[in-house]
Amino acid sequence: MKTVYIDASMGAAGDMLTAALLDTMSGERKADFVCRLNSLGLPGIKYTLERVEKCGITGSHMSVTFNGEEEGGHHHHHEHEHEHEHHHHSSMHDIEHIVLSHLSVPENVKKDIMEVYNLIAQAESHVHGTTVDQIHFHEVGTMDAVADVTAVCLLFNEIGADEVVVSPIHVGSGTVKCAHGVLPVPAPATAFILQGCPIYSQDIKGELCTPTGAALLKHFSSSFGSMPVMSVSSIGYGMGKKDFERANCVRVMVGEKEGSSDSVCVLECNIDDMTGEALGFAQEALFSEGALDVFTSPIYMKKSRPGLMLSVICRPQDKSRMVKCMFKHTTTLGIRVRMSERYVLSRDMGEKETSLGKIRFKKSSGYGVERVKYEYDDISSIAREKGLSLEEVKFLI
Repeated sequence: MKTVYIDASMGAAGDMLTAALLDTMSGERKADFVCRLNSLGLPGIKYTLERVEKCGITGSHMSVTFNGEEEGGHHHHHEHEHEHEHHHHSSMHDIEHIVLSHLSVPENVKKDIMEVYNLIAQAESHVHGTTVDQIHFHEVGTMDAVADVTAVCLLFNEIGADEVVVSPIHVGSGTVKCAHGVLPVPAPATAFILQGCPIYSQDIKGELCTPTGAALLKHFSSSFGSMPVMSVSSIGYGMGKKDFERANCVRVMVGEKEGSSDSVCVLECNIDDMTGEALGFAQEALFSEGALDVFTSPIYMKKSRPGLMLSVICRPQDKSRMVKCMFKHTTTLGIRVRMSERYVLSRDMGEKETSLGKIRFKKSSGYGVERVKYEYDDISSIAREKGLSLEEVKFLI
């Protein structure tokens, strides 16, 4: 399973993410990609990739110029600091026009770009108290921000990851100057975008995560957390413009994740005085509470009484809910509990158009295994409808 892990412990900005993702590529492929970016047809934009060293780490820095001038001065380029002279205020409509009509990128990349832009536009309109249609903002409307979002969306498309894991995001601390005055860090738009994501503020003074960086991480992340167990094949360092006591960079690791393993909770109890009906009802109740699996095994209890062992497998965080449910719906007086490690294949759902109609399938992969299994409900309903056996339906599709 191709996995990308992004370390945002020094925040993120659009140019830093572009540089980090590019930095995971081999020299020749990197140069080709920069040429491709420069031929996208973004008016007035030029991308230049530079090698930079910070705190003893060598990485890449992406310089984006608009009509020969670099934006934002000293920071990761800062969306809030744009001068008014060489900018007209753009609307979402202008950006949509540039992206949909002028960019030579695949359709799915255009969709990503517009979704990222929408996150930023919603944040800006919320902060300024207007609607997305009304907002005319220089923060988002600048060509260099469009350039960053486009580059990152195109790079993710190129890398083709099955999963993107992002570390908790360090947003910085203190205040930041912008066109509207002095704002707290994280800037209100950044804070709005990162709702629901794990973020933190530490000793470093300054804005580490920009609205563009925040929107890109939020859009592309499959999950947030520490680095998963993966075998890394390439590493990229994307450097910001500003210098801090810690290396100001985003680190990206690309590699393979071997299926995955996780912990589950197993709850068990022995029962010798319940009807099959009542047990069936308990089983349904446990499934509707979110159990991963519920099953019974025949056992012989004291005085050679035949009985059943009820086993419930659930996520650790659901344990207390399941225990209550087991006591409520069974006659048991005690429940055994143990934590269990399990290996899991990565599962994906897909849909296939066949001569017999649409059929859903489960794709499992990991640990050197790949297999596809058609959804039983779909196969069985076709078999019933057409008067065929399950085997005949599988053969025909």
